Amino acid sequence: MSTDDKMRVLVYSDDASTRQRVREAIGRRPAADVPLVEIVECATHAKVVQHLDSGVIDVAVLDGEAKPAGGMGVARQAKDEVHDCPPICLLIARRDDRWLAEWSRAEAVVPQPIDPVALADTVADLMRRRLSTRLPAH
Repeated sequence: MSTDDKMRVLVYSDDASTRQRVREAIGRRPAADVPLVEIVECATHAKVVQHLDSGVIDVAVLDGEAKPAGGMGVARQAKDEVHDCPPICLLIARRDDRWLAEWSRAEAVVPQPIDPVALADTVADLMRRRLSTRLPAH
């Protein structure tokens, strides 16, 4: 994949303002050495499962405070059930939630309120990780 290709980043939260902050933090390209980003927004657990099962998502950013299905439980379910599950970043509201994030098997955690630079760096790192696990095209 060249840096001219796109990667799909799923953003899950029941809160539209949280999705907007994540979208703005990531931007079109979170780092110069990663592809452009296509944001796929979800407000429901069912849509997250549908998109993750489709195999087209490269990175997921899940809101740990989403209701009724929190991002931590969604992450754990995805790691258990989705073949070749993409790397996941969890947004957490409380420092004490880090142990739950570890339980969920998410690859990264970003605290809320969202620091746009930290989130962009984290998503870029997860994009690089995803790119490194892909087989080269023949």
